[in-house]
Amino acid sequence: MEFTAQQIADFLKGSVVGDPATKVNNFSRIEEGTPGTITFLANPKYEHFIYETKASIVLVNESFSPTSEIRATLIRVSNAYSSLAVLLNLVEQSKTKKNGIDASAFIARTAIVGENCYVGTLAYIGEKTEIGKGCVIYPYTYIGDHVKIGDNTVIYPHATIYDGCVIGNNCILHAGSVVGADGFGFAPEGGEYKKIPQLGNVILEDDVEVGANTTIDRAVMGSTMIHKGVKLDNLIQVAHNVEIGENTVMASQVGVAGSTKVGSNCVLGGQVGLGGHIKIGSNSQIGAQSGIISNVGENAQLMGYPAIPVKNFMRSSIIIRKLPEIYQTLIRLEKEIEELKKNKP
Repeated sequence: MEFTAQQIADFLKGSVVGDPATKVNNFSRIEEGTPGTITFLANPKYEHFIYETKASIVLVNESFSPTSEIRATLIRVSNAYSSLAVLLNLVEQSKTKKNGIDASAFIARTAIVGENCYVGTLAYIGEKTEIGKGCVIYPYTYIGDHVKIGDNTVIYPHATIYDGCVIGNNCILHAGSVVGADGFGFAPEGGEYKKIPQLGNVILEDDVEVGANTTIDRAVMGSTMIHKGVKLDNLIQVAHNVEIGENTVMASQVGVAGSTKVGSNCVLGGQVGLGGHIKIGSNSQIGAQSGIISNVGENAQLMGYPAIPVKNFMRSSIIIRKLPEIYQTLIRLEKEIEELKKNKP
């Protein structure tokens, strides 16, 4: 389908700069733009591409002020990045939705599957499990007994949901994700480690997205809690009895040890490691590869291992690069001091 710049601007509540009749039928990256596509500029470091792009329409922030001529038609919006997401979601929702239950899928007699669901080839749904309306369950997924899944949730191939777990509305579980595996609980006894039964479950509230091959362990008792709007990237490990607050996002390879509580609206970069039984305050930002071993207050900005305030980490990094010179200067000063002591009258 084709849309004009004016139609898109009206939908996004933006304004057109250029030809409002310009038409597009696809998306492109700004550096690879082609005629008939729409792209966006949100990060100022990519500004030079807007003067060269061949894309027909570019979404820009209202504050954007060009420094050279731009051939493309612009649509000014309050937030170019989020406006692009709105358009992409619109296209995604317009796709034909899978429906129906494949003959090879196994659904236990006591399970309930809501209206307008799709259950793919060789998917498994266990006893007394309840699936909400409009869910999409791709082939080879495993959903255990006594599981509850809300409406319009999508579960991609080879995802596994263990017994007793709860998944909210509008969630997305990507391929290979595991919800509800046993937590890493063992008690030392006589030189051996005895397994501690993990009797709890995992609860994912509404609008949670779990990346490919990410694992969320069930609680020893009670629930591992992933609150509304949390977004977990691929290859993340969330241990037993962890709680993650609303709208927190975690990049790939984050590891969260048992019983740690992460506040709301936090941002964790890739490979961040959180120790067990600690609290991370809301609105905290933790840089990639940082290690946190003690409690962190709200609105913290940390980096390094053990993590320290970002500004201190940056200053320390500069000093580390200069350590050889500083060391040589120290040796020279020590020698001069010794000479001064010798020559002291």
